[in-house]
Amino acid sequence: MKDAETAFKLYGTRQAEPAPRLLRAGKLTAQLAGGNLRAIRYDGVEVLRAISYLVRDRDWGTYDPAVSNLAVTETEAGFSVAYTARCHGPYGSLLDISAAIEGTADGRLIFKGAAQSETGFETNRCGFCILHPIVGIAGTPVAVEHVDGAIEDTKLPDLIEPWQPFKDMRAITHTALAGVSAECRMEGDTFEMEDQRNWSDASYKTYVRPLALSWPYMIPASAPVSQQITLTITDSRTACDVPAAAENHGIVHLTPGTGTGTMPAIGLLITPEEAKDSLAALQQPDALNVQELLFHFDPAAGHGPSAFTDFAAISAIHTGTTTLEIAVPCQRALGEELQEIAGWMRDAGFGPDAIMVCPSVDRQSTPPGSAWPDCPPLADVYAAALNAFPGIRLGGGMLSYFTELNRKRVPGENLAFISHCTNPIVHAADDISVMQTLEALPFITKSVRAIYGGKPYRIGPSTIPMRQNPYGSRTMDNPDGGRIPMANRDPRHNGQFAAAFAAGYVTSVLDASLETLTLCALTGPFGLYAGKHEPVEDGGKRPLHAIVKGLSGIAGNPWQAVTSSAPDKVLAFTVETVDGRLAWIANLTAQEQSIDTTKLGMSSQPVQLAPFEATCRSV
Repeated sequence: MKDAETAFKLYGTRQAEPAPRLLRAGKLTAQLAGGNLRAIRYDGVEVLRAISYLVRDRDWGTYDPAVSNLAVTETEAGFSVAYTARCHGPYGSLLDISAAIEGTADGRLIFKGAAQSETGFETNRCGFCILHPIVGIAGTPVAVEHVDGAIEDTKLPDLIEPWQPFKDMRAITHTALAGVSAECRMEGDTFEMEDQRNWSDASYKTYVRPLALSWPYMIPASAPVSQQITLTITDSRTACDVPAAAENHGIVHLTPGTGTGTMPAIGLLITPEEAKDSLAALQQPDALNVQELLFHFDPAAGHGPSAFTDFAAISAIHTGTTTLEIAVPCQRALGEELQEIAGWMRDAGFGPDAIMVCPSVDRQSTPPGSAWPDCPPLADVYAAALNAFPGIRLGGGMLSYFTELNRKRVPGENLAFISHCTNPIVHAADDISVMQTLEALPFITKSVRAIYGGKPYRIGPSTIPMRQNPYGSRTMDNPDGGRIPMANRDPRHNGQFAAAFAAGYVTSVLDASLETLTLCALTGPFGLYAGKHEPVEDGGKRPLHAIVKGLSGIAGNPWQAVTSSAPDKVLAFTVETVDGRLAWIANLTAQEQSIDTTKLGMSSQPVQLAPFEATCRSV
């Protein structure tokens, strides 16, 4: 019972993720989780983030087939794994999968997968996905072998590529560490790579079946589909080349970094559906005092004049700035649509400090090889908005994610600011993958700065649950509170996990000199306050509440970067306040962390942080 209650406090659910099984073959190790491999390491260094056999539906949702007939054998020479699984598709269709994995002490790993359907099976993708890590790998040389046998000596992209950096792939070889190379060979189909940092995934993804081919497609009945991935490690080091393992005794060391800047303003999202609850929350004696309220308005979702009456009531008691984001329908003349909205605002007495406009259709992603949907030129959209809302700061970008902004780069000349969101459960929703998305955020902000220079830059709202799905017709319902990609509700938003994620998020984007960061809504499934029937303690405040309150309290103050010896475990920064210098430290793991803070001028005794604890301490 105690373990269940602890899990609920941390994750907002008593459902625990099954612990992965560690497989070992000499210096080669891998974690087996749900029939797939992750954290593939050689001599302790991550070589591949994952090799997964995946099946996706027509909305790019990932099937979660139950593994059966699992057999694992481990010997001194290596390991082998075999299993079967079944996907249940629409209209009673079935897809049966058989897999075999073998790892040997000479640094070789083979993963075979075969799928067959007796009914025929509709899918957007069926087969292997290989994830290369980004930290220490981005921008480094690789050799790509194409399906025609040609070898291309090139580099993994540093700035995020909007389209596939490599196509028609048969193999890719990179340097895992000095003197160690890793070749990943893909057989059975044509593979290509996309830069998954677009979606804040911490990886480059090599996947089967080019996106230029039609999807969804049918796997014919009784037509087996077989593929194989072979990872070959070549270690040319001599004994004297191998460094001795560092002895840190499990302690994470924090030292002052070189980056400095000003903390961003903190915003909260207000939607018409949550406006009345949001007003009630702001009228409480202990209401948050954030710098910015971001009001959302989408005529296609049924939002109309009454929304502005509620927005005006909220603005009247808010002491900071306000922004209205508009999903412009673009179904009539632009001037007519936007002037109508401006009239509703005037009638309600609602006058935001800024407007952000984005064509509604641009919230949907346009994958490589697909036709762009009809949309007026963005310059015309912005001109109509400037005319309809004179004297108000006009922002642009995407109401969806960096992916869409990177693929359809907006003309920023007449914009006061650029904005986009992120979401950590687009492709994977396990705890480790969600936290690993923090690694991609500095690459996203660096890429935005490379495109738009020093233009004021905003991010958010960016929450663990997904508020809108650019890659399908819907977000995924999650009535059982599982860890589901693209879900519109996520139990971890109720737990300490979300607080640690938010603290890690702000730490990861500080270098971007953001004008505003919006991490969540005020109420509702993306909010700081839980609904009446949600099992959250502390007066309905989610743990995220304390983080957002703390961040809003230091907005505008000077910060200094902190270097972590284990940034996958602990992230931190310091900030100057009227009460002195404070250290914000976040434990990103489910294990207690012992942290050496002496170089920050703190206690000589290690700081102990509980699982997913985010703390603020005096320096």
